[in-house]
Amino acid sequence: MAASLVRRDKKSTAAHLKADLNWTDNSSGVRQLQELLDSVLNPEKPAADTEALDWCKCLIAGGEGFEEFCKTVRSYDNATLCGLVWTANFVAYRCRTCGISPCMSLCAECFNNGDHTGHDFNMFRSQAGGACDCGDSNVMRETGFCNRHRLRTGENVPSVPRDLLLMSEMVLPRFIICIIQYLRDGYTEPDTSTERDLQKVLQQLEPQISFLEELTKMGGAMRTVLTKILTNQQIFKDLSMGQEENVYAKKNYEKYLSALKNSGLVSVEEKAQSGAAEPTRGAEAGAGAGALGLLGAEAPASPDESNKEEDQDGGQSVGQRKRVKLSSTAKDPSIMDSLKHKCFLEELLFWTIKYEFPQKMVTFLLNMLPDQDYKITFTKTFVQHYAFIMKTLMKSQESDTMSNRIVHISVQLFSNEELARHVTEECQLLDIMVTVLLYMMESCLIKSELQDEENSRHVVVNCSEPLLKNNTYWPLVSDFINILSHQSVAKKFLEDHSLLMLWMSFVSFFQGMNLNKRELSEHVEFESQTYYAAFAAELEACAQPMWGLLTHCKVKETQEYTKTVVRYCLETLQIWFDAIGFVDEPAPNQVTFHLPLHRYYAMFLSKAVKCQGLDLDSLLPHQEMLMKIMVHPLQIQASLSEIHSNMWVRNGLQIKGQAMTYVQSHFCNSMIDPDIFLLQVCASRLDPDYFISSVFERFKVVDLLTMASVHQNAVLDGEQERPMLEGALTFLVILSSLRIHLGMADDEILRAEMVSQLCMNDRTHSSLLDLIPENPNPKSGIVPGSCSFEEMLSAVADFKAPVFEPGGSMQQGMYTPKEEVWEKEFDPIMVVLRTVYRRDVQSAMDRYSAFLKQSGMHTTGNPWPPYKERTPLHPCYKGLDRLLHCKTLHIVIFTLLYKIWLDHSNMSEHVLCMVLYLIELGLDNQVQEDKEDEEPCIEEHCHDSWFPGTNLLSNLHHVINYVRVRVPETAPEVKREKDPPPSTSTEASNFGQNVREAQVFSLVAERRRKFQEIINRSSTEASQVVRPKSSSTRWVPPGTPPQLVTEILEIRESMLSLLIKLHQKLSAKQNSLSATWLEDMETNSHAHGDGITAIERILTKAATRSRQSKRSIQEICGKVSPPVAPKKNSPTDKKTMDKDERRQRARERQQKLLAEFASRQKSFMETAMDVESPDAEAAMDLGASEVMESEVLYDCVICGQSGPSTEDRPTGLVVLLQASSVLGHRCKSDETKKLPTTDDEHIYPADTCGAAHDVRLALMQRFFKDSSCLQSVSIGWEGGVYVQTCGHTLHIDCHKSYMVSLRNDQVLQGFSVDKGEFTCPLCRQFANSVLPCRPGRSTEVVSWHMPTNKKTAVLVKEVEDLQEQLGLFPVSTTTESNLSKEMESVIKDIKNTTQRKYMDYGKNPGSPDNDFLFMYSVARTNLELELVHRGGNLCSGGASAAAKRSCLNQLFHVLAMHMRLYSIDSAYNPWTRLTQVAQRRDDFLPEGQTEVYSHWLEMSLSQGLSCLDDERPEVPMLFRDCPSLLIIFVLTMPQPLRKEHFICLVRMLYNLQYTQALASLSAKFSPEERQAWSTSGALKKNAFDAEKSYDALLSHVIGELSKVKTVYDVNPEVPSMLSSSVWSPHSIEYSLQQFCLPYLRLSCLLQHHLYGDKLSGCPEVEEFSGLAGCLGLLAPALQPSNPIYSASCLDWTVNAFDLMTQWCSEVTGLSDTQAKKSITLLVQDPQWASPHLLHLPDHYNIIFQYYHKKACTACKKVPKDPALCLVCGTFVCLKGLCCKQQGICECVLHSQHCGAATGIFLLINASVIIIIRGHRFCLWGSVYLDAHGEEDRDLRRGKPLFLCVERYRVLQQQWVSHTFDHINKRWGPHYNGL
Repeated sequence: MAASLVRRDKKSTAAHLKADLNWTDNSSGVRQLQELLDSVLNPEKPAADTEALDWCKCLIAGGEGFEEFCKTVRSYDNATLCGLVWTANFVAYRCRTCGISPCMSLCAECFNNGDHTGHDFNMFRSQAGGACDCGDSNVMRETGFCNRHRLRTGENVPSVPRDLLLMSEMVLPRFIICIIQYLRDGYTEPDTSTERDLQKVLQQLEPQISFLEELTKMGGAMRTVLTKILTNQQIFKDLSMGQEENVYAKKNYEKYLSALKNSGLVSVEEKAQSGAAEPTRGAEAGAGAGALGLLGAEAPASPDESNKEEDQDGGQSVGQRKRVKLSSTAKDPSIMDSLKHKCFLEELLFWTIKYEFPQKMVTFLLNMLPDQDYKITFTKTFVQHYAFIMKTLMKSQESDTMSNRIVHISVQLFSNEELARHVTEECQLLDIMVTVLLYMMESCLIKSELQDEENSRHVVVNCSEPLLKNNTYWPLVSDFINILSHQSVAKKFLEDHSLLMLWMSFVSFFQGMNLNKRELSEHVEFESQTYYAAFAAELEACAQPMWGLLTHCKVKETQEYTKTVVRYCLETLQIWFDAIGFVDEPAPNQVTFHLPLHRYYAMFLSKAVKCQGLDLDSLLPHQEMLMKIMVHPLQIQASLSEIHSNMWVRNGLQIKGQAMTYVQSHFCNSMIDPDIFLLQVCASRLDPDYFISSVFERFKVVDLLTMASVHQNAVLDGEQERPMLEGALTFLVILSSLRIHLGMADDEILRAEMVSQLCMNDRTHSSLLDLIPENPNPKSGIVPGSCSFEEMLSAVADFKAPVFEPGGSMQQGMYTPKEEVWEKEFDPIMVVLRTVYRRDVQSAMDRYSAFLKQSGMHTTGNPWPPYKERTPLHPCYKGLDRLLHCKTLHIVIFTLLYKIWLDHSNMSEHVLCMVLYLIELGLDNQVQEDKEDEEPCIEEHCHDSWFPGTNLLSNLHHVINYVRVRVPETAPEVKREKDPPPSTSTEASNFGQNVREAQVFSLVAERRRKFQEIINRSSTEASQVVRPKSSSTRWVPPGTPPQLVTEILEIRESMLSLLIKLHQKLSAKQNSLSATWLEDMETNSHAHGDGITAIERILTKAATRSRQSKRSIQEICGKVSPPVAPKKNSPTDKKTMDKDERRQRARERQQKLLAEFASRQKSFMETAMDVESPDAEAAMDLGASEVMESEVLYDCVICGQSGPSTEDRPTGLVVLLQASSVLGHRCKSDETKKLPTTDDEHIYPADTCGAAHDVRLALMQRFFKDSSCLQSVSIGWEGGVYVQTCGHTLHIDCHKSYMVSLRNDQVLQGFSVDKGEFTCPLCRQFANSVLPCRPGRSTEVVSWHMPTNKKTAVLVKEVEDLQEQLGLFPVSTTTESNLSKEMESVIKDIKNTTQRKYMDYGKNPGSPDNDFLFMYSVARTNLELELVHRGGNLCSGGASAAAKRSCLNQLFHVLAMHMRLYSIDSAYNPWTRLTQVAQRRDDFLPEGQTEVYSHWLEMSLSQGLSCLDDERPEVPMLFRDCPSLLIIFVLTMPQPLRKEHFICLVRMLYNLQYTQALASLSAKFSPEERQAWSTSGALKKNAFDAEKSYDALLSHVIGELSKVKTVYDVNPEVPSMLSSSVWSPHSIEYSLQQFCLPYLRLSCLLQHHLYGDKLSGCPEVEEFSGLAGCLGLLAPALQPSNPIYSASCLDWTVNAFDLMTQWCSEVTGLSDTQAKKSITLLVQDPQWASPHLLHLPDHYNIIFQYYHKKACTACKKVPKDPALCLVCGTFVCLKGLCCKQQGICECVLHSQHCGAATGIFLLINASVIIIIRGHRFCLWGSVYLDAHGEEDRDLRRGKPLFLCVERYRVLQQQWVSHTFDHINKRWGPHYNGL
């Protein structure tokens, strides 16, 4: 039966079966269908066979066409979600305003159809793929839904008719099991010996899986059917094992079971070892993923049975990388080693995992998500397989791709709070995740070497393992962070103590990882880069979950959570200290930057006090623990200082990298901030003397803190002492003044962060967003009650819009601090804390001093960092102020003030600055102490201690008389003679005992004692802080040289007196403070200034706060005296004297040097200025005056010699030759063309100048003789060669040796020397050739300029004679000189600059005519381009920027020399036709020329010219291009040409140009108008000035041309330019002038370059008369204000009417066909608008949306990198292989075709513009900026971008002026690959 069905037609069978099945008794139908399917869907057939698929399509459609069936099903779609699934690189949107979950994303369609105006959204390229959340109110707010999903369309969709999907329900289960069987069959385990090719299996299944995907896209109705099938357990049971008798199915099922066996996390052998052989209790428990079972650990009966210690380390030796045994963690004692599957969905997911997440399967599974039932089942299934997924991931080779696909799925499931909560409760999701994370990390643990290497029992992750290096753990961690963002889930986590404990043990794996050991002997061989992995791991795996949890601990109600976390942190820390064997001192020369446990503790403490109102003390441990906790964070701070002092230099660069990363903006709030906060907490609770001495000991500067001028330091080198001391003091200042966690509100923190970043440098908006730490102040969205980022920014900063100078660098919009911010808020301490590079601190200070200078607040000397008032401390942290009021610190301050005053070594301004800062902080933060605590200070002579009390204010004026110091015997303090001290001997010996030794010396001993004391004391006393007893024992550092002796110094100073003496020292005045200065001080002038101001400020504060201090200050000021060294006059005094003197001398030397340098520079500049105008212009201007050297002199910029250019040693101009098509892209109208952004818009290139000229030349060549055509037009509109110079000259032989040296230079240059490219040795401008300067003599110059009174007729004759003597060169050609050789080589360069197709326009390429045309066109191109650069006219006059670069004079000379090699036969000389009326009307050739003609004919025949060509007529004069003729004449006549002859040429050609204007105009008339003008003009023909009146001439032209009717019978295709307006005499005059203007402009410019005539500017209205006057066409008298007539400039040498008749007859004499076609050549319009790039839309999105999906025209695929040509709008593939031709990619090809090797392309996906110039390219920047004036390269930020008109103008200007090469510096070769 089945067999016969298979053979029948599919459609009819399907219809027949469907009908059968619809009967009530459908058993036969079912049976038939099953049999059919058995044979069709036989898994033993190869999967690639598509027959089965076709059957399924037909059966499902039930006899209809599949397409119609799809449509029908879609009409029942009731889905309210969009759910569109996309893969990597898809462009999607994210709106933070509408999103509830941070992962929310929308497809472009839903985004554009929703209303998001004013929202905080961005466009992004998907990294891992995603799905559209539109319509899902769990993930986003309903206001953001698009109009399609807002309507809840599902409610009014009709219900699905039963029979529609009947077949689907029957067929699909069989289809799915078939796919599953293929998957089972194709799978092989990775460890089997066979070659494993999973990809191949997947490829064969491609069509089947795609079919499933197609089904999901049919909408809700079909998804419901699929869900039923996928989740129905019964169907699965029936089909999964296969029928009994089917052997294949059985084998297949066994394969599946064996694959299942391997899915547990523990392999069987391991299980046997770990002794956990407990039987699995079915999949029910398994679905709960009995979390820890995965590890194969023992599961005790109840979690509480195992004790804590065992939990932490089961005592195995972990060094051998044995698994750590973790117990008491499983909630569910059953062990999940393998999965059990109960439905298709579960098995499908299982295979998806086994096959490492093939994209198609992932998409299919995700496409189903809009179905709610499916979503829940799928999520549970996913969780059930979670452990298995991660195990597969760890083994995978392609872990990156796999990670992306996993996250693609999990993000869709876990972003939904309800769903996440559901699985957390039902499937123990949290347990699973934490357990799997632990399992993962356990695979790479090693023994920690921190502290006690031998006995350490602590284990840490090994950062060099691939798991950490490649970030393999990120999918897991990101899921974990994702679910912790839901409050309900986070609460569950925080309430579950065993989970928290588990989590803490996980965090402790990272505690102390990546340990650095300081290299002391030699440089480390291999610099490991593991620190990247370490920092990433701490941030992602520890800090981010921590921030996630902290967001849920913000209110009083959550106090309990915080307490629990803190408790577990402390327990874990205690365990850690025990494990590493820590007692009291950290091991030397080790540092780890990773202390996540400390940071968890710190952050939860901070939150508890700030948000939850908990009491700090209730959360703190006992003193001993605090002392331990403080050690490692302090070690990091000291190490930072050591690293910056170059003490770790042997560890390589990576250690600097760590120090930078630690404070870098993305890490600082999870690393350095918690560390400093923790130290602040410790400092506020521990004994201050203990804390301060710890700090100085950690920073290794204890030995430095002695009064003696010489000391020995056991641990530091001399040059390291100063930076370390500065580091220690700076740290103390930061510690006592930073308030980030001690009472600042979030707004204040944000403000402080912002100010500190802006003070370092002006910042762009995006870099600010990036630099401000994320967590305490989320920038996205507005946190209730806090100030938003934007508001804060506008409060502290001003926006500086980008400024544009052409040639300047591309600037971005910047924010710069407001003035009041500099004045009141600049906080150097915050800047120091936040700088990654030390130079930023300097930059901030420089900017600050610039501000002070500018505002006049402080103008002399360098200002000091300003002192800033602090936010008051939170009451909990008041103890911190005690740091500033402890004797130890005061002794240090006193000692340092003393040392600075006496100029001891290693003291610096920075040290003094920090000392003063500490004093000031102490004065501002007084400690309210109980009075009985204060020791009485009545006995002034009590010397048992340095200071009587701890209060800074009272200690300031305490005088210290004697100090005993230990110094080496060689020190100057050691008394040589045994003099007794000045007082009586008995007293002195008393002193000897009483003088307390330098307290600081016993710092270390003091610390030791205190630590011991605290440890030994009972805990009750521990809370009372004990005052240090004066220590009589002195601790001598081991290994110090023994010859230290004790000396007593007489000091007799107090801190106040030292301050006042320092004030004198700084101000260099004896009595800088008079006794009464305190009264005279105004208080407000103190805020900004240098050290003097700082000291005055402190003294004022001290005086106002204590009467005693005030008295002391006045006393000291009264009796002040110069500083005296103690006792023996040490040499230091002399030193300071010498120092000042030396400085003075050095200054004078420097001044002298500078003056000398300046004078040299000046003389150099003067010589350089001459070089600027190397054209003969310099000589020309002098020509008039008497002072005239005989030759023009040039300076060679290489050898520096100056001299003339000679034939043997020619000098040349440095020039850049480049092909240019800018002229060819000009259009008629001024309106710029628009870039098409819809399918209806197009750009037509036909109306460009290049196209018009091509058409004109082609037309001529059809009818006229080729050689004549090639002299009647110019080419070079496209691909013309433009020559520009930087103005510097060099000897050509010098240049050659320069090129040789460049060739041997190995340095990578941005140019290719082999192609002759180089940079000008002086100004570094890009160049590629040298243009020889002609040897010029001034004598000729004068004669050129002589004004002439000769008649025009005489001049005409002279010109004709000059043209006869063509062969005569001024340079002798007999011997080939160096000069002529060089000229030839330049000509070669010019020809090589452009492509062949732009040179060969003749019928026979390479002929002399062709060459001739090309050469004079080069001149034309350069003249025309200069006109364009001057704005298209000469109204502005003067020299333009472009003129500076112009070298037309030299260029003309070189071209002229070359052109005269091709003599133009006089037979064809157009001059005669211009100036003489021929005798024989029927013959164009003047008589007597026939034999020359035949000679020419033979010559052309020998060159292969066809005879036919010469039978054609020559081009009529009226069709010829006058500017071209002018250039030809100038170039072919002997040089130098006299000016009178030049003017004669211009006049004669003007006559022709004018006649052409009349002819062109008459063709535009209507026949009636023509008649009228003809008759009215005829009347004036006999007037005396008829030859100069336009109406007479016009009527004559009309008359002559009307003789043949073809001329004015305008062909329909010629666009008749009939205007409705009637031609008035005025409009006729205007159009004639417009027609002649281009010719006059060109002639004028040529005259300016050849003869150096000044170009005088004029208003545009008078341009015609101005130019005519300049060229001498108008007599000067004829230039009154009355309007001038263009006809009055005519100057006829023969009868005008005759000559015109002759010219017209050349046209009328043409045969009919020729005339008909060629008549369009009459109507020419020489005016062109200036060149423009395309007009771009204002919004970038318009371009992006249209072009990023547009298919390439060549290969019909959407290109990976689409690009647009901004000159012509062509759409091209960048780097696309599909469009390569002969190995050249499309952009490069297009640049050659469209811009003669210059291309300007906009890269659609990057918003950047690239420039291609020849064989190089560069990134130009972007013309689209965001609202903050910034580029968004590669659209990374995805903010809306707007056209920046100024930038676009700059781009266009560089294109038109050909300056890309000079302005853009970063060029690279593109190797034709763009």
